[in-house]
Amino acid sequence: MSLRSDQVTRLLRDWSAGNPEALNRLAPLVYEELRRIASSFLQGERPGHTLQATALVHEAYIRLVQ
Repeated sequence: MSLRSDQVTRLLRDWSAGNPEALNRLAPLVYEELRRIASSFLQGERPGHTLQATALVHEAYIRLVQ
């Protein structure tokens, strides 16, 4: 299932308006979508590569927050 942009937009607006619960609902949606994208991307890698979708998402997150 793909992430719905209207749902994300609504949650971002709610979070921006001060609703901390919106972030609690948004984070898992975004995380799962990023894992789906990473998994799809990694399918094109050579056989035997060691990078996993979860590790790729975590690396992206670390780079984003720095």
